[in-house]
Amino acid sequence: MTAFSYNVFAKGGPAMWLLVLLGLAATVIFVERALFLHRAQIRSTEFLGGIKNLLQRSRLMEALTLCEETPGPVAQVVKAGLRHATDDEQAMRFAVQEEAIVEIPVLERRISALAAIGQIAPLFGLLGTVLGMINTFWLFNQGGNFANPAVLAGGMYEALLTAAAGLAVAIPAHIARHFLAGRVRVLVQDMEWTGSELMRFLLRDYRNGTAKKNDHPSA
Repeated sequence: MTAFSYNVFAKGGPAMWLLVLLGLAATVIFVERALFLHRAQIRSTEFLGGIKNLLQRSRLMEALTLCEETPGPVAQVVKAGLRHATDDEQAMRFAVQEEAIVEIPVLERRISALAAIGQIAPLFGLLGTVLGMINTFWLFNQGGNFANPAVLAGGMYEALLTAAAGLAVAIPAHIARHFLAGRVRVLVQDMEWTGSELMRFLLRDYRNGTAKKNDHPSA
């Protein structure tokens, strides 16, 4: 930090340190969540196609192994459905929905903290503004009828800096929260689509193919 920037930062008063801590916390949360959601995102169509290909060749255990080796909630939902591949539709649907309910809070973890930072940061900025105005009027009273304009400007400077800093932290925090929430919605939609497609395949194609093989055993 250069001498000029530190001087400007110091004139913001104690509220600036709180805003810096909030900004650092928001940055760490955003980076961690963005990397986590990026790793959780897979090509659902290709993944499900590979699962169907294995099931058509009666390789259920290999399909389960593929799900365990694939990161992300989509693979976990598919694995839950495969574990109930021979059960009735209600039991299979319950297993898939239960797994989705477990995975969604994992995806949404700590995103609410960004929303909280976006709401709290302007309040800290407002607190610094109020403190700066209080300091300005206190110095004005101390100066009597001949208050020093330079001294009074210091309090006003503090008020404006903290207000700007609060907005500078809050705006990116809100943008980051909306970005992460959008990524979560995409993953949830992938889970819903993949779960429905898997159930449709298991109840129709997979079971019909298994029944045909049982009716016509190889010599």
